[in-house]
Amino acid sequence: MAGIFLALGSNLGDRKLNLKQAVVLLSRNVDIEAVSAVYESVPVGYTEQPLFLNMVLKGTTLLKPKELLKYAKDIEAKLGREPSFQNAPRPIDIDILFYDDKVINSEELVVPHPRMSVRSFVLVPLNELSPDLIHPGNNRAIKHLMGDLGPITGLHRWGEPEEIWEKK
Repeated sequence: MAGIFLALGSNLGDRKLNLKQAVVLLSRNVDIEAVSAVYESVPVGYTEQPLFLNMVLKGTTLLKPKELLKYAKDIEAKLGREPSFQNAPRPIDIDILFYDDKVINSEELVVPHPRMSVRSFVLVPLNELSPDLIHPGNNRAIKHLMGDLGPITGLHRWGEPEEIWEKK
C-alpha cells in the first residue's frame, strides 16, 4: 500500500456536495485515514470566478501513481468536470500531492505537486494533517513550507472534516 495525500477543490455547483461525492468515490480505491477541515479560498490565476472550497485527504492505495491519476480524472469527469483552460472554474479538482516519498516527473504526472509549496489552500489543510511530513522534492517539512508563505490572506476555515467524511 502506498501512502498518499490528495488535494480536492470545488467552485462550481454545490461545492460541499462535490467534495463529499469525490471522497465517497475515492474511498472505493483509497483507504481514507483522515481528511482536513474545509477551507474557502480566492481563485488563483484566473480570478474572475467563484470562490473555492479546498481540503486535503490522507490515505493509502494499491493503485500505482498513473492508475491513481486516471482514477482521479475519471472521478472529476463523473462529477461534471469538462476540459477547459488552466485554472478554470470546475465542479471538482483532484490533485496528487504526494505518493509515498516518490518524486515523479513524467509528461502526464508530476509528484510532488509542483505548485503546492506556494499555495496556502493546499499547505494549510496539509499542515493540519501532517505538519512534520517531509516534502521529498526539497527535504523540508510542511510546517516549514507554511512559514515560507508569510501572512496568509484569501483563505478561511469554512467547514469541519466530519461534514465531508466520517471515519468508520
